[in-house]
Amino acid sequence: MRLEFFDMIDRVTAYDAASKTLAATSTVPMESPVFQGHFPGYPLVPGVLLTETMAQASGYLILALNGFTKMPFLMAVDSARFRTFVEPGATLETSAEFDIEGSGYASTRASIKSDGKAICNGELRFRIMPFPAELGDLMNERSRAIGLDLLTDGGHA
Repeated sequence: MRLEFFDMIDRVTAYDAASKTLAATSTVPMESPVFQGHFPGYPLVPGVLLTETMAQASGYLILALNGFTKMPFLMAVDSARFRTFVEPGATLETSAEFDIEGSGYASTRASIKSDGKAICNGELRFRIMPFPAELGDLMNERSRAIGLDLLTDGGHA
């Protein structure tokens, strides 16, 4: 996990096309420039980055389900609940579950736990658009880096 680069997912640990679910893990770095401002002397992962973590897990789930042919863009967080703080060194277990898709939109439910303890959860909506050619190589490289390609038959656009 590199907070300052929005690399929120270290590894996809499970992907199930039949149940339309994805699980991922990340370890919060001990140091990051993000902690210099959030908060000096008391570093905590900002809630917006926890939301981004749920959005990325959901986005990779949608990408895998459509065979990397369409790109999801976060358009709304319909609900989100944050239950506790996340400190440096925490291991995050993120799960995403596909909810519905239609008319170019999709929604998911996602959550993050650490040591079995609920951190946050949310309902997210995405606009599904044709895969931008400029992002194809980048997304394929990133999916390989987090192990998603090994769980999806390596099928990419």
